[in-house]
Amino acid sequence: MENVNEREIDFKLLSELFFTFFKLSPISFGGGFAMIPVLEAEIVYKKKWIEGKQIVDTFVLAQSAPGAIATNSAIFVGYQVAGIPGAIAAMLGMVIPTFIIVIILASLFVFFQTNHYVLAALNGIRPVIVALIASAAYKMSKTSLIDKTCWIICLICVAVLLLCPNINIIVVILSGAFIGITIMKVKKMFSNSVKTE
Repeated sequence: MENVNEREIDFKLLSELFFTFFKLSPISFGGGFAMIPVLEAEIVYKKKWIEGKQIVDTFVLAQSAPGAIATNSAIFVGYQVAGIPGAIAAMLGMVIPTFIIVIILASLFVFFQTNHYVLAALNGIRPVIVALIASAAYKMSKTSLIDKTCWIICLICVAVLLLCPNINIIVVILSGAFIGITIMKVKKMFSNSVKTE
């Protein structure tokens, strides 16, 4: 298998990565999981840089790693597409517009934080973000919930997150990984077929 870091540097691809994430960053309201459908539409279906299954794995890794999910996701996608140069290009594309917008909004919000129109706009954006996350969760379930075991793990994790809202997400993710590995070993012991994709 070709090592992504052994490829020749393709500056056209790097610029495309940069401007793709530069464009996605300002329109990804809510960040994190809210940007999954936007990123999936652009990276998987339009650019065809990675497959749908890979985008799910990318978000799992992005959630597990320290830092902002959106930035981590950009780095992981950029690395898969063009190695370390791709990771840097994608990261800069994601971070630069966000940095500029946050500086502008922070300076303006002081003057408009009591404006009824601004508050109404924010109230309108919040349910849209919830809808984006719900849509992303539904799409991810098609490739992630592949058997009864996955459904059981999912439901247990949902229950834990609802009952213990302050629990560290990393603990939940690592617990899911541990349970998955344990179940796979048990199934192998009893010579059952193990479905992994």
